[in-house]
Amino acid sequence: MSEPWASLPTALAKEVSGCWKAVFPAGAPAWFAAGGVSEADLAEALGRSLFLRQTLDRHLNQIQSALLKRPLTEPTTEVWLRERLGEYLAPVDSEPGLHVALRQYRREVQFRIIWRDLMRWAGLEETMAATSAFADIAIDGALSWLYPRACEEFGTPWGRDPITGQDARQNMVVLGMGKLGGRELNVSSDIDLIFAFPSKGETRGGRRALDNQQFFVRLGQRLIQALDQMTADGFVFRVDMRLRPYGQSGALALSFAALETYYQDQGRDWERYAMVKARVVAGDQRAGEALMESLRPFVYRKYIDFSAFESLRSMKEMISREVRRKGLENNIKLGSGGIREIEFVVQAFQLIRGGRDRELQQRELLQILSELEALELLPSRVVDELRSAYVFLRNLEHALQGVEDRQTQILPEDDLSCARIARIMGHDGWAECLAELNGHRARVARHFADIIATEDQAGSDDSGVDDGCYELWLSEMDESAALDWLKSSGFEDPEGSYRRLANLRDGRTVQMLQTQGRKRLNQFVPLLLNALKDVEKPSETLERVLQLVEAILRRTAYMVLLMENPGAMTQLVRLCSDSPWIARLLAETPLLLDELLNADSLYSPPAKGELQDDLRQQMLRIPYEDLEDQMEALRYFKKAHVLRVAASELKGTLPLMKVSDYLTWIAEVVLDHVVDVAFSNLVARHGYPRRADGSACNTDFAIIGYGKLGGIELGYTSDLDLVFVHQADPQLTTDGEKPIDNAVFYTRLGQRIVHILSTQTPSGQLYEVDMRLRPSGNSGLLVSTLQAFEKYQQEDAWTWEHQALARARGVAGCAETLQAFERIRHQILCRPREKNALRREVSEMREKMRSTLGTPEASRGSTFHIKHDHGGIVDIEFMVQYLMLTWCAGHPELTQWSDNIRQMEELGRAGVLPVADTERLRDVFITLRSTIHRRALQNLNSQVDGGAFGEERAYIESMWQKVMTR
Repeated sequence: MSEPWASLPTALAKEVSGCWKAVFPAGAPAWFAAGGVSEADLAEALGRSLFLRQTLDRHLNQIQSALLKRPLTEPTTEVWLRERLGEYLAPVDSEPGLHVALRQYRREVQFRIIWRDLMRWAGLEETMAATSAFADIAIDGALSWLYPRACEEFGTPWGRDPITGQDARQNMVVLGMGKLGGRELNVSSDIDLIFAFPSKGETRGGRRALDNQQFFVRLGQRLIQALDQMTADGFVFRVDMRLRPYGQSGALALSFAALETYYQDQGRDWERYAMVKARVVAGDQRAGEALMESLRPFVYRKYIDFSAFESLRSMKEMISREVRRKGLENNIKLGSGGIREIEFVVQAFQLIRGGRDRELQQRELLQILSELEALELLPSRVVDELRSAYVFLRNLEHALQGVEDRQTQILPEDDLSCARIARIMGHDGWAECLAELNGHRARVARHFADIIATEDQAGSDDSGVDDGCYELWLSEMDESAALDWLKSSGFEDPEGSYRRLANLRDGRTVQMLQTQGRKRLNQFVPLLLNALKDVEKPSETLERVLQLVEAILRRTAYMVLLMENPGAMTQLVRLCSDSPWIARLLAETPLLLDELLNADSLYSPPAKGELQDDLRQQMLRIPYEDLEDQMEALRYFKKAHVLRVAASELKGTLPLMKVSDYLTWIAEVVLDHVVDVAFSNLVARHGYPRRADGSACNTDFAIIGYGKLGGIELGYTSDLDLVFVHQADPQLTTDGEKPIDNAVFYTRLGQRIVHILSTQTPSGQLYEVDMRLRPSGNSGLLVSTLQAFEKYQQEDAWTWEHQALARARGVAGCAETLQAFERIRHQILCRPREKNALRREVSEMREKMRSTLGTPEASRGSTFHIKHDHGGIVDIEFMVQYLMLTWCAGHPELTQWSDNIRQMEELGRAGVLPVADTERLRDVFITLRSTIHRRALQNLNSQVDGGAFGEERAYIESMWQKVMTR
């Protein structure tokens, strides 16, 4: 290797190689030399890592004491790690003291591991094993300290022993997932955990008996805080619990039986992939092994399971979309040829053949590679190349993370960071390091494509494309001939289409394109023109598609995607032909072109359970604290699934009722996740809100949907009418190091939720939020206690607020709080009311709305507003609400639904209205709403010709007279 830091400018090289002197101005201390560390080693290590330098600068005494006991030249063993934690924990007598001890322990261990790794005194195997053992020991040590204290406070949990079947004391089982489970943890990784306990039961010996699940949830919360909470001493590990059943919305701890049932009945393919690495890392090892054995059939099929290829391919496509969305091509984990592709190759064979070839039922990737070679499932050359690439990429990953003790897999861009990484990797300069990296990534990408990836479709095959498409775009025909060609090809406005194409071709943006971009555009436009000949109005469709083309001129990879996937091109022109709204959506978010690759999924939107699973997968790799990425990913998720719904409605595969169902489900799934993110962010800062008995709230918060959301009638552009409630005691405080009043916590939670939903980001707004239906409207509290909400509804609410309650329902948040809201709603709706007074108030409110929102008197003959005019949708809604408030006292079953359609059906069943009238009203209601939906996809408002829907309007007005004026 050349002189230290020779690739840097001279002044910078001197600064880096001499930076250790800022820490030790009098020279290297003797205790370094006594431990086998030379002055040159010290200079090199501190030049390579800011973390090492800052740790010595801030915590010199601790590091000195540690290195005097065990020099850096000695390996980091599990025995030593266990001994050191024991010494740190020995004097601890309080939970805050536990937090301090664990963080000091981390500092010493992390310093040692990163030093030995970045100096290449330890190989990859030692670094991964030491980091994983450190995590195991820290988790188990914290749990062992917390468990007996929890038993003292809540009693000891008892239940059925999973092996003997006898009544026995229960302890927690902690499963480590991902790289922790595989003993392959990064030097600055978070840890994925699942908490379990053997069986149901109750605690014994406490002040009062607790359900076992409650006990282990509380214990789990304390364990997470001990490891994850940021204090003045830092943190131990970032803990991610999202791999547990049902993700963040699921219980924090589940019994073995509940876990088995979940994976047997609902386990997804990607959860099989995750469980391949699962390992008991802390707690009751004996019971944990019994659990793992019971879950083995879920992970490893008895037969050879080639369906794993398809599920892994789908996961990779999802990751590829994320890479494109975030521009993560320089991510050595997720990008092409990265670590994830090696893992996919190996785990594909595990999932396919692991049930038959038990040698593959291991967790460590390098060991499994050797087994694949021994079983002749992969050629020796492929195994050698994958192994070499994995070792290089993981060493590079550790180098990237060890510089600042920061979780990252992104290649650096500044000269100093590049020089550091190159030097750690044993290269004289960054160019040399990058060349080796690119070689490994190319080989990995090739093997991944051979084994898992789909074959490229022959998109560049331009056979069947009319030569005129090329001649027109490339100006090889004059204007007259071009107009004749456009006319003969069915373009209804040849002059306009020619002018638009010429403006694009001759525009400054196209003229400034680099050679490759211009080449791709010249290939793409003729294919587009050829596809346009198959739609009904090609000129109009061209106008719409060119919005997208202009949006992707500098991102021509999207053109390649369409050229290589003729089916996607066909879907593009068909959808843009059918809907200018979809055309604009695609132009605003070109990444949605990915959704056009699979026509089956495009025209088959997933049900709510699948939506939840899809969102959970997409968000697993995004930390909750990364709010910007969370918000961007949520916006993409919503747009992608709304696109599927719109495409399905246009194709006729989804009727109106299902369209609204799907749009509502999308909002509900998004809201549930937003609550989780916002709650997690605040808990990380202030701890959990507390209940009166001192236990931590498991959110105890709910979102109530009103209007179209509550009535399951969302449209493509609907806003969300929301009300926030909680059940915590507002007089108590949170349990974190920076406690705040519960009332303040929930107010901030509401503010954070509104921020996530309504903030404009580069991808737009998630939803527009309307909070005016909360108690006292805009002058009221953003978040109410459930008790305050109930009191307001009983004593202060106006009649129109009770009307609104008829269409309200819980849509996200804590199940217990949602149930409590439903009880309040039922009670309020079932209150006896005086019919005539109620009819008068409802009619007066309807007139106020009509005068404000309906068609002005001067235009009423020529225009009909489908929603707000006489005979419109709102007339039906007001009639139904009036009948609900009038008759729920005598027919409480009416309250079970919040949507107009089923409320009408129930009113007919209850005999409030003749069934023939409710059926006719329902049909008219659907007809009018269907029109609004279709017009939204055409970018049209709800105003139509004054003569439209004459028969329907007359019927609604006759029903109004019948119901509201008698």
